[in-house]
Amino acid sequence: MRLTGLIDNLRQTQDYRSLLEALKRSDRQHRPVIRSARPYVVGALAQDWAGPIIYLTARGKRVHTVAEQLPVWLEDESRIHRYAEPTPMFYDRLAWDADVIRERLNALYALMDEQHTVAPIIISSARALMQRTLPPHLFRQHSHLIEVGQRYKIDELVQDWVNHGYEPVTMVIEPGTFTRRGGLLDVYPIHSNAPVRLDFFDDELDTLRLFDPATQRTTEKIRRIAIPPAREALPLNTPPLAGHLAGWFDGLTQNKDDVHTAIQDADALEHGTAFSFLEHYMPYLYDDPVSLLDYAPPDSLLIVEDLDDLRDEILSLIENAEANRENNIATQQIAPDHPVPYVEWKTIAADIERHHVLHLNITSLADLEAISVNERWFMPGERFGGQLRHALSYVKDKRDAHETVIIVSQQIDRILELWQEQSTHFAPKLDSITEPLRNDSLIFIPGALTEGWSAPQGEKPLHLLTDAEIFNWSRPEPRRRTSGHARRGKLPESDYSAWENGDYVVHVDYGIGRFAGLRTRVVEGNEREYLLIEYAGTDSLFVPIHQSDRLTRFVGPDEAPPRLNKLGKPDVWIKARSKAKQAAEEEARELLEIYARRASSGGHHFQPDTPWQHELEASFPYVETDDQLRVLREIKRDMESPMPMDRLVCGDVGYGKTEVALR
Repeated sequence: MRLTGLIDNLRQTQDYRSLLEALKRSDRQHRPVIRSARPYVVGALAQDWAGPIIYLTARGKRVHTVAEQLPVWLEDESRIHRYAEPTPMFYDRLAWDADVIRERLNALYALMDEQHTVAPIIISSARALMQRTLPPHLFRQHSHLIEVGQRYKIDELVQDWVNHGYEPVTMVIEPGTFTRRGGLLDVYPIHSNAPVRLDFFDDELDTLRLFDPATQRTTEKIRRIAIPPAREALPLNTPPLAGHLAGWFDGLTQNKDDVHTAIQDADALEHGTAFSFLEHYMPYLYDDPVSLLDYAPPDSLLIVEDLDDLRDEILSLIENAEANRENNIATQQIAPDHPVPYVEWKTIAADIERHHVLHLNITSLADLEAISVNERWFMPGERFGGQLRHALSYVKDKRDAHETVIIVSQQIDRILELWQEQSTHFAPKLDSITEPLRNDSLIFIPGALTEGWSAPQGEKPLHLLTDAEIFNWSRPEPRRRTSGHARRGKLPESDYSAWENGDYVVHVDYGIGRFAGLRTRVVEGNEREYLLIEYAGTDSLFVPIHQSDRLTRFVGPDEAPPRLNKLGKPDVWIKARSKAKQAAEEEARELLEIYARRASSGGHHFQPDTPWQHELEASFPYVETDDQLRVLREIKRDMESPMPMDRLVCGDVGYGKTEVALR
């Protein structure tokens, strides 16, 4: 689904043109915009701003929401790059997820690439932004352009890739890897959509071919390709660090019960090879505290959702980081001189001030109401709570007033059918809107957006209605990818209110602890609330309220209290998770055998639905929910299959089980 044809409605308004000119003239502008309309505004600016756009928000969850919504308003969604946040807490010796490394380097490369045809759009959270990274001059120095017809020493080329974080493998499938077979080199550049095969004649590069990693077959011939670093922490810089930390490694406690796994890092650091925990040592490798903003060229536009929220989140992360530092030094998880792994708020604030900045924050409904009606770009859409006829009456009023209404819904067929029953006005159903609308229109589009909005000002008032306004359904937040965390789900932030002091909880990164209530702490004059989690010994962790989704209540096989983890020994928790994963895989294998035997036995299969069935379903007055539609499809598929059905439909009273059964 694309709605790029609606962008011109905003670009043609005087308010937008004035904002664009003001941004080009001065460094800072403040234009309050409600959350649901912000991707639409970014889509317009993406057409008119020549340089990169960096979108800053406080939390990672919001990064994923914006990244999911933004493609609707862009002609080329490849411009979007998420600057991912590492999952480990600052100062913890834990591996970064490969997807996190790749997404971060892709964003940095996009900002460094002077050959791009369209400027990139980078989306970053506070945690990702403040993480120290590879300085730009080193990124540029260790990025190489490979061209057909040029001469290269293969041994030196391979060594360069090792120094820049590429890992040797037997077959290239994942980004950041390479392999050598005589005069053939396969490498998967970290920013590329496909690996590339280098075929040499003596020391001259004869051909460059992109290939499919699944089939290993050539897909396209190319003339040149850039190969940037594959890690933010470059292995070539580690041998001096091994000497610096030699005394600390020698002093680590070792015994049969507790072999300190950090000792294993010493050999990899000494030989300058990439290893899982390399990013943990990154602050040692570079003197200057560098962040994403150091990569932003002068013509970049920074869009800040809420500067106060961004500051508060960074200060909260710093407070937790320093508490974690003290604990990790005491338990010999890090050396006493371990450098600060993040960029301070004062530095980030100064870096923001150096660029063109658009602030979008509206902190409350009162803020919105304080803006005069004539100055409001967007208003929240009218809510109808599932009353379809009321919603369609509203649509008719807007059409009679010659205003444009766009309806985006997962129930678009039902809404369109009701519209056709009560109105003679023709309204098309389209998959996308990619061309500017000439006149006022009513258009129905199948799809999903988080929320809609109304833009009542200007020559062409525009109203975007979604399932959130019509049915009071909100599109689920996109699930955040984490580093192999197999989680049954996330608890809403409000769920901690049901916990009692002494309840056992599990933190996704630090394991089992004991809930000790809420605590209020003052950080640089700002008062915040935290969840206090007690661990073995005297260890404690303060978890900000907005990060409570990283905690779940402990569920054990019996009433026996679990053993608490130690904050200073994350490896114990990692091993426990690994053991649980192994047990789950064994259980899965057993279940697969059972279901395989079941699938091999025959059953009765029904015929597909008849037109009478469709007429019966269309006569029902209620709109099915997403879950009901999914269950209906699954049941009908099972009934039409020759294999035995194995399904139980569950639901609370009044949730539509009877209607599902009738269908």
